[in-house]
Amino acid sequence: MTGIQEFRKKMDSGGQCLGPSITLKDPVIAEALGPGSDFIWIDTEHSPMTIETVAAHLLGARACNKAALVRVPGSSTESIKPILDSGIDGIIVPQVTSVDEVRKVVADCRYPPTGKRGFGPRRGTDYGRKSLDQYLAESREDLFVAVMLEHQNAVRDIEEIVNVPGLDSVVIGTMDLSGSLGHLGDRDHPAVVSAIQTVIDAARRKNIYVGMGLGYEPELARHWMAQGVQWMQFGCDYEYIVHGASRLFDSVR
Repeated sequence: MTGIQEFRKKMDSGGQCLGPSITLKDPVIAEALGPGSDFIWIDTEHSPMTIETVAAHLLGARACNKAALVRVPGSSTESIKPILDSGIDGIIVPQVTSVDEVRKVVADCRYPPTGKRGFGPRRGTDYGRKSLDQYLAESREDLFVAVMLEHQNAVRDIEEIVNVPGLDSVVIGTMDLSGSLGHLGDRDHPAVVSAIQTVIDAARRKNIYVGMGLGYEPELARHWMAQGVQWMQFGCDYEYIVHGASRLFDSVR
């Protein structure tokens, strides 16, 4: 069973998935963190990564058979197409603000007749070893398409968003959502809490996976997983280094 199939299976059986955000370029990071994770979140939105860097991290994720999900910089076709063709297991598109934008994202990720994705894979077809029929079937079943809801307008459209065919998951970006609601950083504010729960409830009713992106915040992670979040990007590589080193040094000092 592939990493993305394991990822889906765990959530389908009622489990919850945790994974790191990869922001550093060395592919050893993905290989080192992968075995203890349920998936790898490779961040190209806020990190200086090229597509060559992403491809190297994919090899690290593949070495430990973990789903490799890539957060792209935005929803443009130019941001999405080359990342898909690099052979990733899933894509995370940030900052969507409307159901129409979600429909466009899904269309860019799905081949006709469902969408309008251009055809040009290499790694996805195992460099030509897979037949066209096999590749297209696997792409329909396995490619994980997620959008990040980080704006109050997306929350407003949530009932329509979770009904978009071909969308696998919504992901809540708590910090930007709090800013959109006028309470940047105050994720305990009633308006922010209400918006987050609205997204979770709508997604769960439609059997759409619901994820969340967080920093190194264990209490907040536990809280929202108890409220229905199924998969969570929890902290990132440099945070693990800084916090781990601080705890280690303090224990000796």
